[in-house]
Amino acid sequence: MKQLALDIGIRNQPQLDQMDAQANAVLLEQLRAWLDRLASDKQVRMTPAIYIWGEAGCGKTHLLRALARALGQQGLTFGWMDPHSEQSSSWDAQWCAGLLDAVDDYQPAQQARAFQWFIDAQTHQKPLIATGRRPPADLPLREDLRSRLGWGEVFRMQPPGDERRREILQAQARARGLNFSTEVADYLLTRFSRDLGHLISLLDQLDRYAMQRKRPMTIPLIKAMMEEAED
Repeated sequence: MKQLALDIGIRNQPQLDQMDAQANAVLLEQLRAWLDRLASDKQVRMTPAIYIWGEAGCGKTHLLRALARALGQQGLTFGWMDPHSEQSSSWDAQWCAGLLDAVDDYQPAQQARAFQWFIDAQTHQKPLIATGRRPPADLPLREDLRSRLGWGEVFRMQPPGDERRREILQAQARARGLNFSTEVADYLLTRFSRDLGHLISLLDQLDRYAMQRKRPMTIPLIKAMMEEAED
């Protein structure tokens, strides 16, 4: 089985409605309620921090990017930091929140910046929403940052089941105007990484490949793309 390390940019346009509402109901209800309050009052307050943890591939980054997209649709600005951020910005007083993705993998300079974000966010009474693979107590981070990630509410995120993953892939395909059969979705789920972000990024690559070849999305097309990638 070949697993691809693919880009997971905001261009994938994740949405909160794509998450597993049943398994993560309390977390999603809280985030939606906050977004609803922000829509009517840009100065709304929230718990100082929300930390979301769970196994790799359960959809944490997808959720955080969906939240970022929802904030952007409301015309709100926010801070974003992930392990690939070369130089994260200082806290901006106009931000409604700070979003910290995959904190487990932060280098010392990023940990120092994230800790400063906590100080500045507290000053401006704005929340930080962070994700990681481990619960706060087990994070391999400097103590002051690790402890602050456990200050607020902590949620363990449950991964979507295969049926939900299939639904998400098919919804993403429809949004791109693709004819995406259940057989193709099952092929992707059984042949590639089950990480939701990777699957959607793979769909982006397949979309471009199908357009270039002017062919429908089929299993032979996927095999052809993989063969070219290996060559």
